Amino acid sequence: MLELKNVSYNVDEDGGEIEIIRNVDLEIGSGKLVVVTGPNGGGKSTLAKLIAGIIKPTEGRIYFNGEDITDAGITERAQKGIAFAFQQPVRFKGIRVYDLIRIASGKRINTAEACTYLSKVGLCARDYINREINSSLSGGELKRIEIATVLARNAVLSVFDEPEAGIDLWSFTNLVDVFRKIRESSEERSILIISHQERILETADEIVVLRDGGIGAFGRREDILPGLIGTSSAVSACSRLASEGRI
Repeated sequence: MLELKNVSYNVDEDGGEIEIIRNVDLEIGSGKLVVVTGPNGGGKSTLAKLIAGIIKPTEGRIYFNGEDITDAGITERAQKGIAFAFQQPVRFKGIRVYDLIRIASGKRINTAEACTYLSKVGLCARDYINREINSSLSGGELKRIEIATVLARNAVLSVFDEPEAGIDLWSFTNLVDVFRKIRESSEERSILIISHQERILETADEIVVLRDGGIGAFGRREDILPGLIGTSSAVSACSRLASEGRI
C-alpha cells in the first residue's frame, strides 16, 4: 500500500541545514494498524506530514499502491485515498459541522448519515450537527469532529497525528474502539497513528519506533511493545532504550 524509500527531510535554520527525517525506509501493508512512537522531537509528526503531502521530502521517494506520489500535493493524495487528521484541528469559521462532514464524504449525505459519524466519536449529534466550526468549540470537540470527517472519507489510508491530544478519558476509550472498528471494517483499509499512549500501542499490528529522525525499531506489536512497557509512557521508555543502545 504505502512505501517510503530512503526518505529524508531537511530544513534550513540559521544559515545551516537541520536533518529532521533521515533515510527512512518503511512499508505499510493493506489492512494494517501501524503506530509510530518514540521520544519527543524524533520526527514523528514530520513523518506524518510527509505521508499526507503537506511537506515534500528532501530526498527519497514515496509510493502509494505502486504509484510514485512524491511530488503529489495533499489534495491529490486525498483524492487517491489518503486522509490526514492534524494534531491541532483547524477551525473553519462560517462552516457548519454538517457541511464539513458532507464535504469530507465527497458525496451527498443527509443529516442522519452525518450524525452517524458524530455518534461514532462520542458526540451527541443533535447538539453538534448545526454548530459552526469556530472558537465556541473546545479543542477536544474539534478533535472528535475532525476524526468524524476522517471516518466520513472512508479513506484507504488514514493518518492520525496524536489523536488522543486534548480529549477526555471517556472519549479516548471510545476513540480506541473507533480505530479497532476501522481496521476490522475492511482488509483494504489501513491506519497510521502517531501516539505515545499504551492503549493505542496495544491495538497496533505493527509498531515503528522513530528516534532522531530514523527508524530505531520496526516490527510486530508482540515483538516491539514489551520493550516499551514498564515505564510511565512510551516516550520515557524509548528514551531509556536509546540510552541503553537498544534502539
